[in-house]
Amino acid sequence: MLVIMTDSQLISPQAVCCNCLMADRHGQPRWQQGVLRCGRQVVSLDQAQPAQFECQMGFRVADIG
Repeated sequence: MLVIMTDSQLISPQAVCCNCLMADRHGQPRWQQGVLRCGRQVVSLDQAQPAQFECQMGFRVADIG
């Protein structure tokens, strides 16, 4: 399950990505084979956490599930 992370909460990508020009035709993030195609991977020092990506709009996206 993909989530968008802020400092204090987790947000569903459907609430944010539907307004993004980089989203797919269904308003979803371009997630393919464990990689966010509309962003870049953020280097994490903690290997226990899921991979995090920063989208073109500046949000942090992670697959938590």
